[in-house]
Amino acid sequence: MTASPEHPLPEVVLRPVRGHHAFEACVERLATAIRLGVYPLGSTLPPERELATRLQVSRATLREAMAALRQAGLVETTRGRGGGTVVTLQPRTPSARAAARVSPERRADWLDALEFRRVVEPGAAGLAAGLPLDEASRDRLQRALDDVTSARRPAAHRQADSRFHLTIAALTGSTRTVEAVTSVQATLHEMLLAIPVLDANIAHSDRQHAAVVRAILDGRPERARRAMEEHCDDTAALLRGLVG
Repeated sequence: MTASPEHPLPEVVLRPVRGHHAFEACVERLATAIRLGVYPLGSTLPPERELATRLQVSRATLREAMAALRQAGLVETTRGRGGGTVVTLQPRTPSARAAARVSPERRADWLDALEFRRVVEPGAAGLAAGLPLDEASRDRLQRALDDVTSARRPAAHRQADSRFHLTIAALTGSTRTVEAVTSVQATLHEMLLAIPVLDANIAHSDRQHAAVVRAILDGRPERARRAMEEHCDDTAALLRGLVG
């Protein structure tokens, strides 16, 4: 069963992807279409070429997004004659099963935390960039960035990522800012445990972290704020797609 091409819902939900990084937004669009029943259980997604055209992304980006959906247990893909990508909604990995078990109340709290994060963390980055940082502070920030980019195991990467964001908050000298970032990072950690580790997303995050650090060290508050907003938006898009 394939969603009818005459049905308006795919065109409404699978809008062209906007933004600097298409991968996370592509995952969000496709996962949302599946979760909302635009492509019901057992249906076959449109061909790769059609989806890439509809979402206005490269086929390479679409393949990365489809791989994320497979890891999350939303679809299965078979090759060869008669093959295709079928909606299965059968979580097979521990992270996918964890996401499937999350209660509606917990999901609502998680999504609220993503909104709060977009306010708090860009503000912290902008504030830090506007301060006259001493050499020790600059070194701490650079080391925090290096720790994230050099982490190889998923658990180590998640912890280094949290320390990086907390380091930025600490640079502001604001106790309440640190408390707020600590709160959203704790919730973000829970959410990341419930999705697969995706190399494409980690690569994007590493580049965005580096852009935030450059802006802070160069003393450019607006650039630091924008870079952190972009980072928060991409992470939020991925999480909204995979944990609903």
